[in-house]
Formats: sequence, structure tokens, C-alpha cells
Amino acid sequence: MIVREFVKFVEDYENYIAPKSRELHLKYFEATVSGNPEDYQKISELEFELSQYYSDKEKFEFLKKVKESGEVTETVLNRELTLLYNEFASHQFDKDLMKKIIDLSTELEQTFSTYRAKINDKEFTDNEIDRILETSLDNTELETAWKASKEIGEVISEKIIEVVKLRNEAARQLGYENFHTMSLELSEQKPEDVIALLNDLDEMTSESFAVIKSEIDKKLSERYSVGEKDLMPWHYQDKFFQQGPKIVDLDLDKYFSDKDIVELTRKYYNGIGLEIDDLIEKSDLYEKPGKYQHAYCTDIDREGDVRVLCNIKPNYKWMGTMLHEFGHAVYDKYIERKLPWELRTHAHIFATEAIAMLFGRMAASPAWLRDVAGISEEEKNKISDDAALLLRTEQLVFSRWVQVIYRFESAMYADPEQDLNTLWWELVEKYQQLKKPAGRDKPDWASKIHVALYPAYYHNYILGEILASQLYYYISEKVLHQKFPGDFSFAGEKNVGEYLKNLFFSYGALYPWNKLIEKATGEKLTPKYYARQFVV
Repeated sequence: MIVREFVKFVEDYENYIAPKSRELHLKYFEATVSGNPEDYQKISELEFELSQYYSDKEKFEFLKKVKESGEVTETVLNRELTLLYNEFASHQFDKDLMKKIIDLSTELEQTFSTYRAKINDKEFTDNEIDRILETSLDNTELETAWKASKEIGEVISEKIIEVVKLRNEAARQLGYENFHTMSLELSEQKPEDVIALLNDLDEMTSESFAVIKSEIDKKLSERYSVGEKDLMPWHYQDKFFQQGPKIVDLDLDKYFSDKDIVELTRKYYNGIGLEIDDLIEKSDLYEKPGKYQHAYCTDIDREGDVRVLCNIKPNYKWMGTMLHEFGHAVYDKYIERKLPWELRTHAHIFATEAIAMLFGRMAASPAWLRDVAGISEEEKNKISDDAALLLRTEQLVFSRWVQVIYRFESAMYADPEQDLNTLWWELVEKYQQLKKPAGRDKPDWASKIHVALYPAYYHNYILGEILASQLYYYISEKVLHQKFPGDFSFAGEKNVGEYLKNLFFSYGALYPWNKLIEKATGEKLTPKYYARQFVV
């Protein structure tokens, strides 16, 4: 009896949630393209409607009863029950509080989308700020641009702290210590496992990072005519020292300056049997006034309407971003449509990040540059060592950056009243070995969009990198029968697309992430392939 009741519950759920979800995703896409306040207001209203549905106590009590009965044992139904229970559980708090969280989050989203840094009363896009940091040799200009990129933090930091407190209040109503802990546990992750992995990663990368950081400092000291001990955060060619400056004389931008980034992306994915023509057609890929300045992929309806938003420039950064975002897109596109609506999504957020990262790395691969971007064999051989060092540097620098974000966010949710400005720089100095500007006491942490809008998310990027290396190993050795680690573009290898479609994408959320990884690679998630690629 209870199984039949649950089947009916799922049917009613899908009839309501699928069209509402489609409406929300469509409006979100429109809002981030237009920047219109009215569109963002509509998002807030739709999110509140959905949240009200998920907060229905009667529905949650029914799911709780079904779960406790133990009678739903069939694989698909049982998986739906787990995911639905977790989703409804996360919404079982006061509706007025829920509306406050949604409204404030939407306000923060709109601010990030429309805010432009100012230098001498002139507005600069993120792309323009990045360009200054990457190319300028003027120390004063670098400092001015870096500080301008942080000004949004002063605009919104108090609102971020406010929304953190509201999220914590919601989590405590649900019996959790704080929102950060709740978010991990309801996404099928254990906080103790995540921090243990990050501790292992810290130990694994610290020595290699110190060596790389020393090389970086020597290069930058020469570039800017500044003593190594006098290097400041604005010298590291990135707003957050997130990927790392170039320590080799390798200009990857030149390989893309006269190329059509969209066509290269299309050519590559279509060539490995992951067709993206339909995805490109509905995407929005170039800069516009008021448009969201970052990049993302969204599955509008879980029926095949998958879209990417980018702000393309013909350079290495945006080539990698396009490959990354369309990695998300092909994952969503090739999930088995016969699965129930609830399971037509990725197994975990870091599973789709892994695919995005696997392909995003290709922009720095000499083999990929030869096979897809068209450089010569001679040029490929010439840049191979430098490209490998570039990618290794990016990975080591990024792994240390993740340590900062995760540990800061965890501590912020544990105690949002503490001195967050000081905490931020303590972590930056410890894990990234950057020097805090003298006397600086500003909410630089608040200028990172993930801290405000994507809580308890950032660690999934490094889990994604670890899984990307595991998948790269498997594809190299088991699908292509090549020796790992090597430099393989996968270009034209349709069996790579078939492997991913059939043994990874198609399962959707049918299995928990750990089971999917074991089915797809024959092993549990392990950092050993990441280490073999980038650490030793």
C-alpha cells in the first residue's frame, strides 16, 4: 500500500515541480542576460513558490513515514525517495525566514551581475580588470585595478553576513549545527570526510606548491622590478591568485587570438560524438551591457534544453571556459530521458564539475592545440614541457586556493560575528603564501561571488579535479590504451564520447556519487591519479 502511495506522490510531485522548475530556469537565464531588476524579482517569486512547496510539512511527514517503513526497495523508487527526502528536509523551516533568505540572495545575485568596478569614475568589466592584472607592468595601475575589483565587497559584505545568519537560523530549525554542515550532509557528503581529504591534499601539495611559489616569485620580481619580499597580491595576475601567473614564456592566448572560440568548441565536442549544435543555438555567449559577467550552464527542463552563458573573448581563458561549460552541458544533455524527472540530473555537483574540468584542461594541452586549434607538430613539441608546467602550476595554485575558500566558509558559518577580514588574510597567508597589504582591513572575502551565492560549494571543485584525473586515467589507459599520464586530446575519438555517455552521463542521479564513480572507473574516488598528474 505505502509503495503505491509513494508512486502517486512522485507522479503528483513531477506534475507540479517540472513546469515550475522550467519556468524558474528560463527566467534565471533571461535575467542574467538582461540584468533587468524585474526579471530578478520574478526569480525571487518563483523560488519562493518552489520553496513553499518543498516546505509542506504534510508532504515531508509522508516522505518520512515512507522512508522509515523500509518498504520502498526497488532501485529507482528508492533513489527517488532518498533525493526527495533530502530536498524536502532542507526546507522544513519557517516560511517567513525562507522568503527573507530568497529575497536577500536574489538581491545579492543582481548586485554581482550588474556591478562594475570603477577606476577614476570609469566603469570596468571583469574582463577588463582581468586584462589589466594579466598584462600591465605598471605597479600603480595593478594596485588600483586589484583594489577596484574588491570594492564590491564593501558594498555587500553586511548583506552577506545577514544572509549567513538567516541560513544558519534555518539550519538550526532543522536540527543542524549550522548551514554549512547541513548543506554537506544533505548532499550526501560528510564534513569530517571533506576536511580529512583537504588535510591530505594540503599535506600532499604543500612542498610542491612551495617550490612552484618560489619560482613564481622570482619571475614576478623580475617582471615588475620589485623585490620578492615586496610582491603584493596585485602582482599575481589574478584577482584571487586562483590559477597562478605564468612562470614560463608561453603565450597560449596567441593560439586563439584569430580563432572562432565557438567553432573550436563545436568541432571538438562533435568530433568525439558529443553533439552540441543544439546547445550552442540556445546559448548566449558574448558580452552585453548589464549581463552576468561570469559563465555557467543550465539545464532548463531536463528534456534537452541545455544552455550556456559566457562572455567570450578570443583568448586562452575563454577557450578553457567554453570547453568547461560545454562539459557540463553534454553531461546534462546525455542523461537517460527514460529516467524519472527527479533522477534526470547529475549524480553530484562535483561529478559534473569533473567532466567540465576534464575538458576545460584541454585548452592548455599541446596535443589538443595541434589536433583542434591547428598548431604544427613542431610547435606542439616546442611547447610541451612549458604547457605541462603551466597546467601543473594552475592545479597546485588552485588546490591551495580551495583550502582558503573552504576553511573560511566553514569558519564563517560557525561564527559569522568573528573578525572575518582578519580570518580571510590569515588563511590567504597560510595556504597561498600571499602578503596582506599593510593596514588593509576590508571585506575582501566578500568580493568572491561563491561566498555570497553558492555556499558550501567550493570544495566540490577540487573533488571535481581529483575525479577528472581519475577519469582521464581511465579513458587514457582503458579506452584509448595509452600510457597515463600523457598528453591526449581525445579529438576525433568517438569511443570516448560513447564511454562517457553510456557509463557516466546516462545514469543521471540513479546512483549516489561514490557508487557511480566505482561503476565508471572500477575504483572509489582516489587522489592518486591527481597526484601522479600534478604533484610528483
